[in-house]
Amino acid sequence: MRPEKEDMDYYLTIESSAVAEFKDRGSKFLAYSFPLKSADGLKKILSELKKEHPKAVHYCFAYRTGIEGNQFRANDDGEPSGTAGKPILGQIDTKGLTDMLIVVVRYFGGTLLGVPGLTNAYKTSASLVLQCTPIVQKAVEINYKLHFNYTEMNDVMRILKQYNCTIYKNEMQLFCIVKTGIPKSKLDDVLDAFAEIKNLELLHAK
Repeated sequence: MRPEKEDMDYYLTIESSAVAEFKDRGSKFLAYSFPLKSADGLKKILSELKKEHPKAVHYCFAYRTGIEGNQFRANDDGEPSGTAGKPILGQIDTKGLTDMLIVVVRYFGGTLLGVPGLTNAYKTSASLVLQCTPIVQKAVEINYKLHFNYTEMNDVMRILKQYNCTIYKNEMQLFCIVKTGIPKSKLDDVLDAFAEIKNLELLHAK
């Protein structure tokens, strides 16, 4: 059971890729983990893996994205229904992860594994690659756009740094615009600090 978004200050994800191998009765399963912010990046990753492994017979995958983890997909890519994508997704969920993708590339070894054997192979492959992938905790952020005079620059940047805010966009002119992600757990403190700065306008941003 995943916590509701409004109850979360942090979420678990990955920032780097990894690969692991599992073999069963001649079949070889290569599991790859990837950071994935949205489904838009899936097609390119699958295309690259198919070029790397042109003789493989299946490219099964599962992903979960979004801070609350409500965007997900599991794909069996021709394997019997429920034997590949679902067990892969299950391993992602066991770790409570989001914004990530696992693809398991299968080379057929000549022996049919059956439904239990396939389910175990894809589950184990996903579990192995997650053991090789560093898991990181990230703060849930609330995005704001800041408008202020250049003379307020030092004060604004000091506050953003003090509270570990993420700067996504920074336009420094006579009148400055900064798009920032403020950690949800520190939002009240940051807004109180900003209230002390003259000529600072805050707008919610996506």
